[in-house]
Amino acid sequence: MDVILETLESFRLIPVVKIERAEDVIPLGKALLDAGLPVVEITFRTAAAEKAISLISKTYPELLVGAGTVLKVLQVQRAVDAGAKFIVSPGFNPKTVGYCLENGYTVTPGINSPTQIEMALELGLEVLKFFPAQASGGTAMLKAMSAPFGDVRFIPTGGISADNVMEYLSLDCVLACGGSWMVKSDLIKNGKFAEIRNICAAAVEIVTG
Repeated sequence: MDVILETLESFRLIPVVKIERAEDVIPLGKALLDAGLPVVEITFRTAAAEKAISLISKTYPELLVGAGTVLKVLQVQRAVDAGAKFIVSPGFNPKTVGYCLENGYTVTPGINSPTQIEMALELGLEVLKFFPAQASGGTAMLKAMSAPFGDVRFIPTGGISADNVMEYLSLDCVLACGGSWMVKSDLIKNGKFAEIRNICAAAVEIVTG
């Protein structure tokens, strides 16, 4: 496992952000750091994503910044050029994954079936995103699906909340959990970064006990 994945494992949580205004990442980054959660995944679901990744990476070099919802090779290039240290995709696109591996970029593609896990194993991947986690059957599905693949670890994302995150993290096959509940878009839009800090701090408290 590479050092970035080991770092994600140590954090146990990955805030997943949809950002509308790139400048909002400055107070957002401070909120995450103040909460003791120095990691963020900024999704390529808005036009502001690339600039936001660049801005937060330069402002807070101590923050581990990843790019999410990466669907194409071009987006990988843009994300990495902006400063992203890891790439996350909702599905398994062999072309995008292959490009990341060829260039030494950490990538966790999304899967929700044994067939996709086998495809990932064929490429040498050992950490995958389980997405959408709750809609795909939650912890029961993950336990059953992961059983034949003892060396694979997962990052469940989609439907994760403060109420169920420990159900996932208690599974040996789970490396970390991604979630947007800690960094809701409406809180970011309305400048409620103190509230975001408090939610993230509470999440850290949940997973650290």
